[in-house]
Amino acid sequence: MADTKHSNATEQNLVGAHSSSETQAVRQSSPVRQTIVIKLGTSVLTGGTLQLDRAHMVELVRQCASLRRQGHKVIMVTSGAIAAGREHLGYPELPKTMASKQLLAAVGQSRLIQEWERLFGIYGLHVGQMLLTRADLDDRERYLNARDMIVALLDNGIIPVVNENDAVATTEIKVGDNDNLSALVGILASADKLLLLTDQPGLFTADPRNNPDAELIREVHTIDETLHKLAGGSVGGLGTGGMATKLQAADVARRAGIEVIIAAGSRPGVIDDLVKGESVGTRFLPLESPLESRKRWILAGPPPAGDIVIDDGAAIAVQQRGSSLLAKGITEVKGQFERGEVTRIFNTKGALLARGICRYSSKDMAKIAGKHSQDIYQVLGYEYGPVAVHRDDLVVI
Repeated sequence: MADTKHSNATEQNLVGAHSSSETQAVRQSSPVRQTIVIKLGTSVLTGGTLQLDRAHMVELVRQCASLRRQGHKVIMVTSGAIAAGREHLGYPELPKTMASKQLLAAVGQSRLIQEWERLFGIYGLHVGQMLLTRADLDDRERYLNARDMIVALLDNGIIPVVNENDAVATTEIKVGDNDNLSALVGILASADKLLLLTDQPGLFTADPRNNPDAELIREVHTIDETLHKLAGGSVGGLGTGGMATKLQAADVARRAGIEVIIAAGSRPGVIDDLVKGESVGTRFLPLESPLESRKRWILAGPPPAGDIVIDDGAAIAVQQRGSSLLAKGITEVKGQFERGEVTRIFNTKGALLARGICRYSSKDMAKIAGKHSQDIYQVLGYEYGPVAVHRDDLVVI
């Protein structure tokens, strides 16, 4: 029975290998501006050698610049810090310890970001470095700070260049690989697409290195045990991620409404082609849109930590216009809650109007209640944006 189940699931995935021309035309004709996370593996950046392939890095940057000209927002998750450090130090013989890896990462991280800064500068683009660990994403306050930072960079036309902070990360706080890190970054940024660029064309029905009959799986609708068995390890030995970690990342990202594509980073024009929707690599379809997923969580997720009462004007704006909730419309704050927690929103008559994720704690919310957005900084001495609850974080009941 289990074999039949796996066979059917694999057959369903293989059916997607030949998508219809009609579907392809729809994808290619879509002019929607998107937020795109591009993960570059060490094998892509080095071409399988022991040093950075700067000529290929320039080509990847050119394609990112092309996306920016089309109006897309671009985030780069880059491996290669340890490889860059090893190259810069002349390939030293070091003990195989965590400290040695951290040493190479500490040296290489600065070299790597300098390379990206120089190459993006050719196209008049600025980059901003973000070094993350699992602890930054597990702690709610630090998660929100990371989210605010990445949104601020994107809103100001700066390309975030993200890597795991290998120089300080220990086993307990490491994400472990940049495939899974890129999925978490995609969730942070509410991304539309995650491109996992590697040294393989995609996911195959068998290991193409020793099976000439292996076929590329074009489209995946279901991630099951059969697919996990098909995923192998790292080929080049230069990075920490193989096909198995890419499958893990794809599963996480697609559950958050992000389309994921695994493709060969060496393919000419690969980034441009993937964003156009051309049939390249292995495409994992999202389960639902990021906004629908987020709002489903708000509605059915954690119990509300507190209540907010708003005036009639704010009630009309939230219910009828789909607006964000401003501090000006708040008349009362009940209970104690932290920034990023879910609260209920009532009108002055006690009717429940909505649930939403607050940008400010109950303590701060009470101070800015009834105040104009431009006065928030003056009242608190800092601000997390002009709204109390953003409309993307708000579900009208």
